[in-house]
Amino acid sequence: MSTMWQGCLPHTDYFEMRSSGGHDYGVWVTTPPGYDPAAAQAPVVYVLDGNWAVGMTAPLIVTQLDPMQSIQPYIQVSVGYAGEEAEHWSRLRNRDLVPPGEPIAQEYIDAVEMGIETGTMTREQADAYLAELSDSRGDMFLNFLTDDLHPRIERDYGTAPSGHGLFGYSYGGLFSLYAWLTKSTFFESIGAGSPGIVNADSQVFARLQAMGDTLPATKLHVTFNDRELLGDLAVYQNLAKNAATFLHRLTSRSGSVTSALMHETHVTGLQASFLSYLRTCRAQ
Repeated sequence: MSTMWQGCLPHTDYFEMRSSGGHDYGVWVTTPPGYDPAAAQAPVVYVLDGNWAVGMTAPLIVTQLDPMQSIQPYIQVSVGYAGEEAEHWSRLRNRDLVPPGEPIAQEYIDAVEMGIETGTMTREQADAYLAELSDSRGDMFLNFLTDDLHPRIERDYGTAPSGHGLFGYSYGGLFSLYAWLTKSTFFESIGAGSPGIVNADSQVFARLQAMGDTLPATKLHVTFNDRELLGDLAVYQNLAKNAATFLHRLTSRSGSVTSALMHETHVTGLQASFLSYLRTCRAQ
């Protein structure tokens, strides 16, 4: 990284990597202060939407030194997009973070159309944005994290063999629920912030029903925002209501599930949600 970025994100390395599926990603690796894998290895916390999230979440690695509520040591690996694709991260995430076969809610389409009306999107951008949702491949991206990227992180940074975490927000939160329901044994804890369950027919409900009464042993922490639920945007109202419905369907089953309500909007809630995940699932 450049000297400027090193000053903003200390102890952070950056590299780019191609997945076995042929997609390129940018990866930021932030190590704990004074990290020495020869003395004590740390597990990894994978954070999604790296192009947006790394600046708000990577600095919180100092919580590992907080004398009032310290967090267990972890290495943060933020995953986003590289080169010219970095400019289009908000579109490409639809391909990678949404479970395959996820239905597109009309409220979501309406929100995109509103973006055209307000001038925040062109018709071309909106069409490309929705096109990624028609062939979403969250399964391939999950395989990239666990099968392609993690072996390199393990090799280059001397990580612990277990105790790994995953955090995603919005569609990243939907991906986190998908990972919890499909390949959760890799992660010890998963944080799903304001998960993008926009449609009541979401894949996560079908997968949850198929699991029966026994939930994964992996810790799950779900957050959503009061201003999503109480605001006047249907897409966020549905997201919050469906997240609450998902949580209600877990109450009668055995599992390690926690939740919290943030006093934020959908846009401002990412950092608060990540910190809630750290405090709840990774406290020292």
